[in-house]
Amino acid sequence: MSSILTNNSAMVALQTLKSINKNLAMTQSEISTGKSVSSAKDNSAVWAISKVMESDVAGFKAVSESLSLGESTVAVAANASETITDLLNEVKGRIVAAQEENVDRDAIQQDITSLTDQIGSVVAAAQFNGLNLIDGSSTDNVQILSSLNRDNSGTVTAGQIDVVRQNLSTTTPVTAQAFGTGASTQPLANEAIQVAATNTGFAAAATDPVTSETVTGGNSVTVSFGAVSAGNSYQLTLDGLSINTADGSSATGRRDFQFVAGSEDGQADVINGLANQLSAFFEAATDSADGYAVSVDIANNTLTFSTGATAADVDVGAVFQNGGTPGSTASSGGLGALANVDVTTNSDAAAALTTIDALIEQSIGAAASFGTVQNRIETQSEFVSNLTDSFKSGIGSLVDADMEEVSARLQALQTQQQLGVQSLSIANQAPQTILSLFR
Repeated sequence: MSSILTNNSAMVALQTLKSINKNLAMTQSEISTGKSVSSAKDNSAVWAISKVMESDVAGFKAVSESLSLGESTVAVAANASETITDLLNEVKGRIVAAQEENVDRDAIQQDITSLTDQIGSVVAAAQFNGLNLIDGSSTDNVQILSSLNRDNSGTVTAGQIDVVRQNLSTTTPVTAQAFGTGASTQPLANEAIQVAATNTGFAAAATDPVTSETVTGGNSVTVSFGAVSAGNSYQLTLDGLSINTADGSSATGRRDFQFVAGSEDGQADVINGLANQLSAFFEAATDSADGYAVSVDIANNTLTFSTGATAADVDVGAVFQNGGTPGSTASSGGLGALANVDVTTNSDAAAALTTIDALIEQSIGAAASFGTVQNRIETQSEFVSNLTDSFKSGIGSLVDADMEEVSARLQALQTQQQLGVQSLSIANQAPQTILSLFR
């Protein structure tokens, strides 16, 4: 049946052309935006996932910037720590030179003071964007934003890298120890420090506890220690030591090694404190051929000094006093003990060796700590960069248009559009044929 009121062919052609135009508009949108999912109406599930991932990418960009800032800050602190270590080694060189008596110790002391001032300058300048990790101004760790962690429930937490501050300040409050002036009232047999011969060749009988002995070559002497109380002051004196000189020869000299006990010190602390001073001095200022050595027996509360077979006689003396003041340092560390380094006397020059070794160890530890954090930050920064690229790639695979496919579809739809228009034109001309029925 033909009708001039209802043209079914035209309606079919029109709906087909509308569908083609709709698909063509979508294809053109993909071409112009480069995305197959550019809004929620295109694919709400994929669009939502992509937006969450895009927010994470933006977050990781901020993380990357934080890591770059943190890396620069730690790098400054690490470089300063290494410089300070080098300067402390120079100070140690001056202290070693001061172990010889025939030197200008006042001039050496001036050099040490100058180097200490230089260390202070390095510490003050070791800041990045106002943050100084080595000046001892705070003990709080510095946290560097390192990652964003999202669990399967969608909860996001921030990851942090903790940077432990290191105190290398030369102005940390310290007090130098003061040797006691109160004489011991204990009888000799109960003396808190005794020297007893352990081999033959001594001036006194081997069984007679005394406060001094002469050690001949190849022999040793043992010093025993009694109960320790705060303020107890202990001194070991070695007279007749062969001490290296600047011209490569040696000279006979005397050195005093002192330790003043604090309220928390026991026999082991006293013994180890004196032994460390002796060992540092022997290593820095004596010849290995003399065989000077020190050993400790904590179980029996003794310290033993021995000499090589060819060494000259060494007189070993012990002094015990009451009423001393132990040296103290701030609990946070620091290099404040540099202010008390004094090489103008024999005993102070010997004690300075132990002090400088401890300070060098502290600065080396600080540099190592910063180096570890530097390595971690670099690794994390590289990981975040790679992770960001992976996220971007994942987002692209979800929402980006396949341009080869879109190009082929565009050509097909353009052809379909032309055919649809032609079909609609033919369908619209069909009612005109009805006129021939009325001629």
